[in-house]
Amino acid sequence: MKRRSFLAGALCGVGFVALPVWPAAAQASAAVTPGGMPILNTHPPTEPSGTHVQRVGETNVVFSYGAVLPSFDGWRTREPERDYIDLDGQWRFASDPEVIGLDGGWNNSRYDDSEWQSIAVPSAWDLLDTPAFGSLDGSHFGEGTAFLDGYAWYRREVKLPGGWTERHLRLNFLAVGYSADVWLDGIHLGKHEGANTPFSLPITDSIRPGRLHTLAIRVFRRASYTSYSPPGQPVTDDFEIPYKPVDYWPYAGITRSVWLESVAPTSISKVLITTADGQLDARIILENHSHADFTGNVQLDPGFESTAETMSIPVHVPAGSVVVASIIIPIMQAPTWSADEPNVLTAQATLFTTTPGHDGRHHPVDRLTTNYGVRDLGIANGQLNMNGNPLFLKGLNWHEETAKHGRSMTPAEYDTELNHILALGANFVRNSVYNRHPYLYEWADRNGVMVMDDLDTMWLNTAQEREQTERYGLSRALALAMAWNQHNHPSVILWGLQNESEIDGSGAPVYRAWLADLKAAVNAVDLTHRPVTWSSSTTNDPAFDLADVIGFNEYFGYFYGQNTDLGPAIDRVHAAHPNKPILITENGTWALSGNHGSSSEQGTEEWQATYIAEHWEQAVARREFMAGYTLWVLKDYKERAGYNQEYNGVSVLGLITFDTEKPKLAYDTFRSLRLK
Repeated sequence: MKRRSFLAGALCGVGFVALPVWPAAAQASAAVTPGGMPILNTHPPTEPSGTHVQRVGETNVVFSYGAVLPSFDGWRTREPERDYIDLDGQWRFASDPEVIGLDGGWNNSRYDDSEWQSIAVPSAWDLLDTPAFGSLDGSHFGEGTAFLDGYAWYRREVKLPGGWTERHLRLNFLAVGYSADVWLDGIHLGKHEGANTPFSLPITDSIRPGRLHTLAIRVFRRASYTSYSPPGQPVTDDFEIPYKPVDYWPYAGITRSVWLESVAPTSISKVLITTADGQLDARIILENHSHADFTGNVQLDPGFESTAETMSIPVHVPAGSVVVASIIIPIMQAPTWSADEPNVLTAQATLFTTTPGHDGRHHPVDRLTTNYGVRDLGIANGQLNMNGNPLFLKGLNWHEETAKHGRSMTPAEYDTELNHILALGANFVRNSVYNRHPYLYEWADRNGVMVMDDLDTMWLNTAQEREQTERYGLSRALALAMAWNQHNHPSVILWGLQNESEIDGSGAPVYRAWLADLKAAVNAVDLTHRPVTWSSSTTNDPAFDLADVIGFNEYFGYFYGQNTDLGPAIDRVHAAHPNKPILITENGTWALSGNHGSSSEQGTEEWQATYIAEHWEQAVARREFMAGYTLWVLKDYKERAGYNQEYNGVSVLGLITFDTEKPKLAYDTFRSLRLK
């Protein structure tokens, strides 16, 4: 079918907002805990990115660091009207255990870092010098850079092309763990908190195209304990998320890719797409960082596979402002996305000026490409449905790490890990307790694996929940970024708000207010209205009425009770909330690879396999109101939470081993699980 381009009238969002002013109080500082205790980072009055929502026309837009939170597809794509400088590679690196770097000028371009060591970006400094990190030999637990905490610095030079004059520049990070202060030639660009969330720092007044510039990044990781072997006292910070040691490894450093991006002064920051009732609704966020108004046209090509028309509308973007252009296109013949048929479509938005070039043609100013899928997701008759069909999720939890590279995995490692999901016959993965690299979401889109995205909000107590809701706002910022960044992925079907956090007293007012705040954040951003859930520590959660899908972690027969207690517990939840689907977000138990024996003997491969099968059967027996069962966990994983030190901090609850990915008996058991 040959498609044509035509103008669709009166579809540009009415109104605009000025770009917000930032920062207010996000300057870098340092603090040393007296008495030789571990270093704690300092915090501004509110979380330092200034992440918030503003209504632009009929669309809620997420702002961060005084600009629209942009698309991060530049990690793999290269739009032709944009320029990129890949900053992955070797950087200079030095730890700062005495917290002298800031006073010593380590952030300035004139500082001599020639004696510093070299480190790869992306990587986790945990693997810089920690022999046998992946082994089960705990005799050296507590040694090596895996236990290097506090501050460390990264530096490198970068030359900006002369053609970048009169362009808008931003410095993009996919992840830095746990927090980062960033300088360009000694000018502080901003501070970020959150180890697994991408962020983008605008570069405005400090660039000199054609010259060398110095980037300096100070990374912070809080110690988990005052000592590691044996574990001392937990080290906590009431503002960080998580605020205390948790049972996964807090990898440190610039753990994912970094790049500089140069765009036109007026450009496309983000494209949000939703599909319903045979229509594609695209919200194209346009951002003008210049001192002159922009007038032109924006065009949306919904992709050849959609069999739909390309449309174009006029736009006017005042200087220093943001406008949302809305384009609605009929897509009645577009193929749908499902686990069985994961049809991924590609849309492209292009911005043109109204003034033709010397050749008489209207040339593109900017363009942005995004993938999407056509699918209908909802809840009806107490069931989770897609495209009118009830879903039962056979799911896996999974930690994003390998013994060789930690959280800085290579594409080949992702493929090896994620292909286990397909081999096991699973159709669902929970991104347990943090956002993943974009590779995961794109892989899930292509392979028909549904995703519950998750936040770092693990094991918060009542004081932290109140602090986050009423003042600091980091959990809200993380929720906004999650829903904004993953908005277009058809594989993402659930937003997860928290994991096993504390429930306060009668009526749980603090807990409920915190969850309501997080739910409002994702609902404000998500035009597709995905269901919201969380991983409660109890089947008697007093806030289940706020959830769209009831989610809980259960370990009957392991930490408490008997295996057979699960079915009655599910029935009680269903009786209390008969119109809500129920999802087991975690269940499993441990086995040491090679340890064989009775199915009733804890720690054997036979016990683990039998345990999983018994819990699955009780969930499947109630499939008329169950959304699914999610196993904890695909692979053994590393943690610093003060236990499993005899196994070098490796938790052995996985279906496969941590270092060699050797399957245990339960691997075949889980693969064989079927709906009755």
